[in-house]
Amino acid sequence: MSNDTYKTIAAATEPEGNFRDRGSKFIGLLFPIKNEDEAKNILHTVKKQYYDATHHCYAYRFGPKGENYRANDDGEPSGSSGKPILNQLLSAEITNVLAVVIRYYGGTKLGIPGLINAYKEATRQAISEAEIVEKTINDRFEVKFEYVAMNDVMKAVKELSPTIVSQNMGLSCQMVLEIRQSLSAQLEEKLSGKEMITIALVE
Repeated sequence: MSNDTYKTIAAATEPEGNFRDRGSKFIGLLFPIKNEDEAKNILHTVKKQYYDATHHCYAYRFGPKGENYRANDDGEPSGSSGKPILNQLLSAEITNVLAVVIRYYGGTKLGIPGLINAYKEATRQAISEAEIVEKTINDRFEVKFEYVAMNDVMKAVKELSPTIVSQNMGLSCQMVLEIRQSLSAQLEEKLSGKEMITIALVE
């Protein structure tokens, strides 16, 4: 995997990450997310959907390198649930993912080793059911140019194939282009320094 790609899941999984131990039932769910707000909204929905569950433990990672992450035990003993869930996301090397494991208590305590194993297995099963995809880390550029410079801009677009996010064509033109990070420098090089064209990275 190159430096400007990351692995994530294509779509939310059906509740197939099921694991049972001594009467307790563990349901593993995965959801694609882009930020913490999305994770919170999904968690709110999951808790309403599985309102009668004993625990809703979760972990998430987001950012191209998985640099933002959190794990939550939701009332289970510290480190027995959220961390094993997070460790499975790390092991699968996936990011922009929320994993939730719902537990229905079966009447017999499992102990910390039993809980760690159960939350790990439910998450692992959910990951095995997911479609894992590789995506590129992209940069966005705003390109402003006069109409007479259109040929230079379109030549760079044809050669490097960035995604045209938006465009406004008139006497003065503006385009927003998205391109994978490893090609960013080439795009800048082709368009900067030319008359009647300005290119700037969009934060």
